[in-house]
Amino acid sequence: MLLVGNGRVVTRDPEKPFVEDGAVVIDRDKIVAVGTRAEMDAAYPTAAFIDAHGGLIMPGLINCHTHIYSGLARGLAIRGCNPTNFLENLEQQWWNIDRHLTLEGTRACAYVTMMESFRNGVTTIFDHHASFCQIPGSLFAIKDVAQEMGMRACLCYEVSDRDGKEKLAESIQENADFARWAANQDSDMIAAMFGGHALFTLSDETLDRMAEANNGLTGFHIHVCEGMDDVYDSAQRHGCTSIHRLLDHGILGERTMLGHCIHITPADMDVCAETHTKIVNNPQSNANNAVGTAPVLEFFKRGITVTMGTDAYTHDMLQSLKAFVPLQRLNSALPNVAWGEAMTMLFKNNAEVANVYFATKPQGKPLGVLAPGAAADVAVFDYPAPTPIGAENIDGHILFGVEGHDCRTTIANGRVVYRDHTFTDIDKERIDAFVLDQAKRLWGELNGCEY
Repeated sequence: MLLVGNGRVVTRDPEKPFVEDGAVVIDRDKIVAVGTRAEMDAAYPTAAFIDAHGGLIMPGLINCHTHIYSGLARGLAIRGCNPTNFLENLEQQWWNIDRHLTLEGTRACAYVTMMESFRNGVTTIFDHHASFCQIPGSLFAIKDVAQEMGMRACLCYEVSDRDGKEKLAESIQENADFARWAANQDSDMIAAMFGGHALFTLSDETLDRMAEANNGLTGFHIHVCEGMDDVYDSAQRHGCTSIHRLLDHGILGERTMLGHCIHITPADMDVCAETHTKIVNNPQSNANNAVGTAPVLEFFKRGITVTMGTDAYTHDMLQSLKAFVPLQRLNSALPNVAWGEAMTMLFKNNAEVANVYFATKPQGKPLGVLAPGAAADVAVFDYPAPTPIGAENIDGHILFGVEGHDCRTTIANGRVVYRDHTFTDIDKERIDAFVLDQAKRLWGELNGCEY
C-alpha cells in the first residue's frame, strides 16, 4: 500500500475537487482513499510514503493522439527535405521515415515515447502508428514495450493506399489481428482502435475493407481534413466532404475519434455531433505544420466531444494546454475565450474517451480522477505557488504555471515508474543504448551514410 502525500491534491472529482495538504492512498492498482494528510496517515499508518514535496498531486494525464513512429526523429535532418506545404512534409519526412522503420526501430520509438510521457506525468496514450517497412507484428511490438514499461496504451495502425496493395492488406490485417487480441484480454492496460491515414490516401474500396475487417470490434482513429488535400480529394474524386465519405462507409460513431478536422464544414460538424463521433485537437502540431487552427470553439457549441492530443509534436500535455488557449484566441480574435474548453478537453473529455476503452474492460477502473475505486494513475508536479491557490483558481495555476518537466513522480496502475525525477525499475542505460543504435541505423538509411 502506498500513501502519496505532503502536497495539494487536485482530484478532478466534483465531490472533493481540492485538498490542501492532502494525500492519496493506493492499494495495488486502485485508489482506496483521498483526504487530508492527517486523516490518511491515521487511517493507513503502515502505507509506504511517497513524498510530494509540497507539489500538486494530480491524476495521470492522458494523451489522445500521438505517433510513436516519430520517436527517433529528434535532431534528424534528411538530405533534400525542404517541404513548402503539408503534403511535401509528409512525403519528404514522415512517410520517408516510416518506410525505413523496422520492428526494432518501432520498439525503440515506443521506448522513447513512453519514457518521455512518464517524465511529463502522462500515464495513458492513444497511438496512431505507421511503419510501412515492417507492418506485421508492429502493434504487438509496441504492446510488449508498453507492458514492460507500465504504460496504459490504446494502439492502432495507419491504413493507407499510399504504398500499394500488399502493404495495404498488411496494415488492415495488423489492425484486425491486434483488435481481436485486445478484445480477448482481461487487462485494462492495453486497448485497440482501427487506424486510418488521411482520406486522400484511402479509396472507397479501402474504407469498406476497413469496416468489414473491424466488424464492430472497436472504434476508428483516423486523420481527417488536417490539410486541404482531404478537402480537394473528397470534392473532386468523390463529390462530397470527407466527413460524409466516412458516414457513407459506416466509419463514424461514438467510439470513433477523428484527428484534427481543421477544414470541416458546419454541416460536417453537425454530422459528428449527431453520430457522437469524437474529435481530437493537436494545437502545436497544427501550427507547426502551417495547416490552420481547428474551430474547436464551434465544435463545442455544436455539442461535439473534443479531446486533446499532441500528434507527437511534444509529449507534454500541459504544454499543449498552454498553446491551445492563445491559438484559439488568435483564431477568433477574442481575448476571453478557450479557457474553459481547454480544461474540459484535457481533464474531462480525454478521460471520457479513455474510459470507453479502458474502464469497460473486466478489470477496468475510472481514469482521470483521484477517487476511491479509480485507477491508481497519479502524477506529482513540483509547483511552489507564488500566489494564493485553492479549488477556485487551481486551473489558472495549472494553465499559467505548471509544465510537464515539473513532473516529479509518476505512478501508473499502482506502479511507481518515475520517482523524484528518476526512473525506478527499468534499465535506462540499456534502453538508451538500444534507442541510440536504432536511431543511427535509421538516420544512416535515410541519408545513405553511417552515423
